[in-house]
Amino acid sequence: MLFGVAGLFGKLIHLSPSMIVFGRTLFAGIALAIVLPMLKTEFRIKRKSDLLGFFCMGAILAVHWMAFFHSIQISTVAIGLLTYSSFPIFVTFLEPFFWGEKVRAFDILISVVVFLGLVLVIPEFDLSNNLTLGVFWGVFSGFTFAVLSILNRRYVADYSALTIALYQNAVACLILLPFVRHSVLSLTSSEWSHLVLLGVMFTALSYTLFIRGMLVVKAQLASVIACLEPVYGILIALAVLHEIPSSREIFGGVVIIGAIVYATQKSGAHAGSQTP
Repeated sequence: MLFGVAGLFGKLIHLSPSMIVFGRTLFAGIALAIVLPMLKTEFRIKRKSDLLGFFCMGAILAVHWMAFFHSIQISTVAIGLLTYSSFPIFVTFLEPFFWGEKVRAFDILISVVVFLGLVLVIPEFDLSNNLTLGVFWGVFSGFTFAVLSILNRRYVADYSALTIALYQNAVACLILLPFVRHSVLSLTSSEWSHLVLLGVMFTALSYTLFIRGMLVVKAQLASVIACLEPVYGILIALAVLHEIPSSREIFGGVVIIGAIVYATQKSGAHAGSQTP
């Protein structure tokens, strides 16, 4: 639920996406740097070659979140969250190039269903329409998140997820600093408090809770719960921002989320059947 609320800050904070992401990564990085020693989690970089990998992932994280918040700012929270949820499509077709894995026919079918859901979310195929542009930027944020997820696989064997998150947030913050340094000086106390809340509670805390939760529940169940992020976000946006999704967005969202949840359950069952 905390992950889902994060999208609302694109509407609640009247700042540029780069400034929002800078604040988010700054305070998330600080919070994670405090949490990791408390959890007795190793966060030392083990190989110099990993520095380049963390730098690339931090840069991609910055682009991903900027595209995500830009999508929400020019359209709606519902469109931003639903189109970002398209990332499994890109994972399906990118993984074979990164890891040499075969594309299953089932994965292609799910990707087609999710794509049809995205088509339903698009109000009209006109780039002068802000809602359509919001879909474009949301899908782009999904693409960058897919790339980030695939690259993460290279490091999860040697680093904890929280350690990876710490370095990604730190790098993203440093990359964005030159672009927002003048804007930082003009932030109000209210804007700072919103950024602290976004970075600490709706990024560092939510990520820590999710990782800790996976210690006691199956990864498949955790993945299904994560798929519900757009549902939480849309419902809270309805209550707080009074954004009412159109019937097309609701139907497209049901198709997208339903397909992803079904694919996640199917994948979990398949993995269970392969366990000796």
